Amino acid sequence: MIQINNLTKQFSAKVLFQDLSFNLQKGERCGLVGRNGSGKSTLFSIILDQQLPDSGEVVIPKNYKVGHLEQHIHFTKDTVLEECCQVLAAEDRFDHYKAEKILTGLGFTDEDFHKSPHTFSGGYQIRINLCKSLLTEPNILLLDEPTNYLDIISLRWLRRFLIQFDGEVIIITHDRDFMDSVTTHTMGIHRKGLKKIKGDTGKFYEQVNIEEEIHEKTRLNQEKKKAHLEAFVDRFSAKASKATQAQSKKKQLDKMSILSKLNSEATMGLDFNYDECSGKQILSLENIAFNYPNKEILFNGINIAINRNDKIGIIGKNGKGKSTLLNIIGQDLNPTTGKLIHHPQLKQGHLGQTNVSRLSLENTVVEEVQSANLNLPQSKIRSICGTLMFQGDDSQKKIKVLSGGEKNRVLLAKIMANPTNMLLLDEPTNHLDMESIEILSDKIEEYPGAVILVTHSEALLRKTVNKLIIFRKDGAEIFLGSYDEFLEKIGWDEEIETNSQPGGGPDKNKTLTKKEIHSLRAEIIKERAKICNPLNKKMTLLEKELFETESKVESQNEALILATENGNNDEILKSSQLIGKYESELEGLFEKMEELEEQINSHSSKFDEKLRELD
Repeated sequence: MIQINNLTKQFSAKVLFQDLSFNLQKGERCGLVGRNGSGKSTLFSIILDQQLPDSGEVVIPKNYKVGHLEQHIHFTKDTVLEECCQVLAAEDRFDHYKAEKILTGLGFTDEDFHKSPHTFSGGYQIRINLCKSLLTEPNILLLDEPTNYLDIISLRWLRRFLIQFDGEVIIITHDRDFMDSVTTHTMGIHRKGLKKIKGDTGKFYEQVNIEEEIHEKTRLNQEKKKAHLEAFVDRFSAKASKATQAQSKKKQLDKMSILSKLNSEATMGLDFNYDECSGKQILSLENIAFNYPNKEILFNGINIAINRNDKIGIIGKNGKGKSTLLNIIGQDLNPTTGKLIHHPQLKQGHLGQTNVSRLSLENTVVEEVQSANLNLPQSKIRSICGTLMFQGDDSQKKIKVLSGGEKNRVLLAKIMANPTNMLLLDEPTNHLDMESIEILSDKIEEYPGAVILVTHSEALLRKTVNKLIIFRKDGAEIFLGSYDEFLEKIGWDEEIETNSQPGGGPDKNKTLTKKEIHSLRAEIIKERAKICNPLNKKMTLLEKELFETESKVESQNEALILATENGNNDEILKSSQLIGKYESELEGLFEKMEELEEQINSHSSKFDEKLRELD
């Protein structure tokens, strides 16, 4: 339904992408991935005709409506409801229910509908724009980082909306779990080109890695072959008996093309400096309450003991006090009532939303990291900067020119500069690309000390936490268990209410008890294993056969080089034929693997959809 042909775009000397092409078919929901700065948002701007490409074209059918999440804030109406309803078609202009339904899903209350849109925070103003985009009923939705402004409850609502959306979607998000749960295809801007596959991000990156491994193996074999041909020509070109053969090798050399070496792409490294605490309990909160002057109480009666290796998630709707509570724990704010009891050996590292504003804009990256620990030698500071991808001249950049993601990495570097046994992390995945988020998630899971984090990422919660502080309608409460256990045993109030209303959720969920839902979930998982496990076993066997065949190709390449050195024409012919045979087998194996992967993904998607319907 939409076609991109040979797009090229560069800024100054930096080429973002070159000869980029793809098409989007009816009903496809496509995740767009790539490193920060690879050109994802620029591609959106070109599709929206906000920027011109240096070459290439965007082909959009007539009367095909493109909707997108507008980051620019411009409101013209007195109330949120009026602002949203103005984009409805003329015949639907007074059908407020459509707007109310979407606004409710995005976290607005009935009272909010009649407030001025200008009175809301930036995050909620972006949600108003998202509502307006969804109300236009576009044929395709372009969503650039919609998850940055949504809490978990709104995020779960948007997931369901997109899965049911009758149109095409291209979404940019660093939330890999969210992307994989809503998309049918993944495409990525990689090494200035674009690759699109059917399946999730895992399959995409797996294919990219396989192709790059094959590229590198082929390049090394080409270089070996070239070196041996050159040695043969140098050795025998002066001998009359070998002159003809040497000349033949020379012609072969002249025709040879060597694949270029792939540039290595920098990845973020993390190594939190842990300082062990001897006490089992390192912090306790006793009857903590807080309110800002002349404002209602945000929360009260919070009591929790934090052990030295606890991983605690603070979750709930935006604006309920999650970051405020984290700032109290980090001693950036004092509670209105209650007290905190710290272990004498407690050492905290705090990555907070407000900490970014405290960075000294005129400092270089090195100077800012050094300011966190003046006793560290320059060599150690530069080493920390290097692991956070501030190498060479990048470490001398001033803070004021850095992007949001780069500033986040500076804050992480400052935490690494000091020994800690408790990490306080407020939306740590914001502004980081997928690769960096994966690394950060692993390090949080591996960290031997306590971690308290505010996040809307369900994947991060599932991977790391063993306790929760949940901000709900009736205040904050403690849940001793994982995030999935919370969903199973309690769940979000808003989703329970929605499923109990007419038309609020799947019919089969309305009268099901938690025990029945648990039983259904077990049946679905069992059926998925019954169908997918045999396919996965076949895939394992194919991968083994692929590895063995690649080894045969390498072995025959070495035999060919040896035969060439010795001038053994029979062996040269034999090895060449075997290489051709094995490479043909490799192509066949790749085709079988791709077909099998599609089968696995197709079955898995169906079962995943059934499981999501039970959430």
